[in-house]
Amino acid sequence: MTDTTDQVAEGITAPSPEDIGVNYDQFADLHELIASDISLHIGLWSPPGDREPASTLLDLSNRAQEQQTDYHLETLGVQAGDHLLDIGCGAGAPAVRIAQRSGARVTGINVSQVQLDKAVERAKSADVADRVSFGYGNAMALDFADESFDAAMAIEVFAHLSDRRQGFAEAARVLRPGGHFLVTEFTLRGTPSEELLTAYLQTWHCMPPTTPAKTMELAADAGFELVKVDNMTQNCAFSGEVMGLLYADRHDEIVDRYGPELVGEMDYVMPLVRTFFREHLGCYMFLLRKPAK
Repeated sequence: MTDTTDQVAEGITAPSPEDIGVNYDQFADLHELIASDISLHIGLWSPPGDREPASTLLDLSNRAQEQQTDYHLETLGVQAGDHLLDIGCGAGAPAVRIAQRSGARVTGINVSQVQLDKAVERAKSADVADRVSFGYGNAMALDFADESFDAAMAIEVFAHLSDRRQGFAEAARVLRPGGHFLVTEFTLRGTPSEELLTAYLQTWHCMPPTTPAKTMELAADAGFELVKVDNMTQNCAFSGEVMGLLYADRHDEIVDRYGPELVGEMDYVMPLVRTFFREHLGCYMFLLRKPAK
């Protein structure tokens, strides 16, 4: 059943997995130019509770992506011999890094073929292809048997799902009893204008941000126990600032890649998205546990 509590802005329809995949395929190069060429997530600019500022651009963004992955690995606690499912694996950098640092096996799924191709090459280059694999997969209809994985993670993936409830149910189904699921979710701060919210939804191709309480409710309905929750919101504003600065700095490259007509539309939207990140976007990390039998 679709989670009807998530209201979509007027005129915006819920994206299908195919729509999301096409969007990421089309704008994969843009993401690498303005966000990070490692991974497309909100970077861990500072740990939870730490408000020290960060102050560089692309290299700092890449290091923030890696630091975020390290924090997720520490939180999940996967070890050699464990099998981790990376739901929405992007271009594979987190999966490869986790495999290298933990010795675990990792299976990554995604709806973007462009990102999957890059992930496969990344695993080969890192010499971990024997333990890290990637394939097409829909988070709301996982193509795995029940109780297939020791742990799972979904980093800023549920924001795209038209049915978050089904996403939690599928994650619970494929986890072994006692397994952990780490999920991060975007949340809403304040009351953005319709223009700001629509710019964010269209650019990110996602559903409206939810609330921590709603996320915990959906997780509990799927049978998960809450182990830990961290407020990661302090990282959102700076991520938006870096994307805005890199967009301006690399504007000529972006025009060469996407053409002046499409970039003209981006020029209007980018300042709105930057404002939304700075003033209205929050992010929480939830560590969940499937009860042991």
